[in-house]
Amino acid sequence: MAELGLRDTNGILRLPWVQPERTSAGLGWEKLYVSTQREQPYQADFDAANSHLLILHRSGPVTVRRGHSRLTASRRMPTGGFFLHPAGKDLTVELGGELDTVHVYLDQAAIRQACGHAVEIAEVLGNHDPLLEQLVLSLDEVLRERDSSARTYVDHIAGLLAARLARKHSRVRLPEPTKAERTALTDRQFDTVREWMCTQLEEPIPLESMAGLVGLSVSQFSRKFKARTGLPPHRFLLHLRLDQASHLLRTGTLPIAEIATRCGFSHQEHLTRTMREHLGVTPAAMRRAG
Repeated sequence: MAELGLRDTNGILRLPWVQPERTSAGLGWEKLYVSTQREQPYQADFDAANSHLLILHRSGPVTVRRGHSRLTASRRMPTGGFFLHPAGKDLTVELGGELDTVHVYLDQAAIRQACGHAVEIAEVLGNHDPLLEQLVLSLDEVLRERDSSARTYVDHIAGLLAARLARKHSRVRLPEPTKAERTALTDRQFDTVREWMCTQLEEPIPLESMAGLVGLSVSQFSRKFKARTGLPPHRFLLHLRLDQASHLLRTGTLPIAEIATRCGFSHQEHLTRTMREHLGVTPAAMRRAG
């Protein structure tokens, strides 16, 4: 599947007075396109896109009006408020003042993976949702670091975003997961996934690839994996990468920069920062300690 990009958005980000600070272009994200920017006042019409649009307002308040072909709804949007526009619908929008935003475009396939079928997402104007805000800000933090190795983490956030939209911001209330859906991976399933992870540490690992190994959807796999290990897949993978890096530092003579890339870290500084945060030690100090 190709990277989701600017071509998959509804055109807001192509406006000449929208100035992106950072975007996910080039990071290989297949289900998400994320852009953080400063916007100027405007009114415009936009064609429908194949992705759902979620906008987090990082500043405010500012008046926003929206509709289809004409403006029919208006809201004084607060800081932290959300603008949600579903895929497949055109958009007319008027922004009444300067605004700092994070745009998240979520592919429709992510919604289907999260709940097993298509869901009609509602239009939202100004609502607060602390969980969505946390998820969007987490994506923006990945953009700040330009961490190409965070693929599994980003897939995890995409799944959480999709599940939240489907359960809390759809036109039909969805049933909660059944007891069978919440059960853990079997020994065989877990061993299969873990062994494959260990052979792929150097590469970005999509959640979809892990789930496919054991014949599960991404959402089923994520729930069952956490039920088995107590950790989401991206956290478990991080521990595997740190374990392998620690082993190579203690027992070998490879340069630290090479160990970092072999274990799936973007660069030596990324490995150093992660080891200090999770293990309380730097790679150089671990190597000296043997």
